[in-house]
Amino acid sequence: MNFGPPLTTRETPAQRAQGELILGFKRLGAVTKIDTLFQQGALKARLPRPQDPTLCEAVTLNISGGVAGGDALDTMVTLAPGAQLALASQAAERIYRTPGPAARIRTRLIVQEGARLDYLPQETILFDRFALDRELDIDLQGDAEFVGVETLLFGRQAMGEIVQSGSLRDRIRLRHDGRLVFQDATRLEGGIAAQLQRRTVADGARAVAGLIIAGPEAAHKLDSLRAVLNAAPGIVAGASAFDNMIFARLLAPDGASLRQCLISALEACRERRKLPRVWQG
Repeated sequence: MNFGPPLTTRETPAQRAQGELILGFKRLGAVTKIDTLFQQGALKARLPRPQDPTLCEAVTLNISGGVAGGDALDTMVTLAPGAQLALASQAAERIYRTPGPAARIRTRLIVQEGARLDYLPQETILFDRFALDRELDIDLQGDAEFVGVETLLFGRQAMGEIVQSGSLRDRIRLRHDGRLVFQDATRLEGGIAAQLQRRTVADGARAVAGLIIAGPEAAHKLDSLRAVLNAAPGIVAGASAFDNMIFARLLAPDGASLRQCLISALEACRERRKLPRVWQG
């Protein structure tokens, strides 16, 4: 009987999702129209019929079904002078566990003078042993206006999930006429569950959000925003105004209560403009 050398098998490398989305919008008379649309890979965009004829709506989609280690997603959105846009995501983004490199997400938003952007992605859900490296850069020019929100959920509480460990690097930068006026950086590594229990981190909260309001009249919205935040049950929040902008941090025990509070806050600081339909379900 002859014995040959053992067969060797090669591990097939995991497929990595890549996506690039470039959107541009311009003002034509009283309405905003899309001017540039480039989509490649996992990132797509849809333009639903607007609820307000003067405010264009765009919805982004990640057709890969979630984000895993090694994925790379890049989005750039530009608003020409006078354009008005509400930009939302179709659904919550899921960041899955990975034994390998971090998922990389980069978003750049350019809002030229006289334009207004409502940046309203839905929640980002982090799963146990996730790894995420995310950056959001906002460039405002002149009297541009901006309202934006980013929400992180550490596991799905209704499913009994607990994020014991993971890696998070999350950075938000806002520039006005090229000058850096705001930067917020979050880094959590290793024992996530234990760190969230610390009073100086999240004091046990499992849902966290940051809300930015920027523009010439932003500071005038501080009192009404604080009134909404203070009236929300179970929410711990604070808001400050500086350099023609407001930044608020919200902590909640679960995603549902945080979302309800955010809806009330967004309605108050967006002059009662209707939220995109994906937020109304």
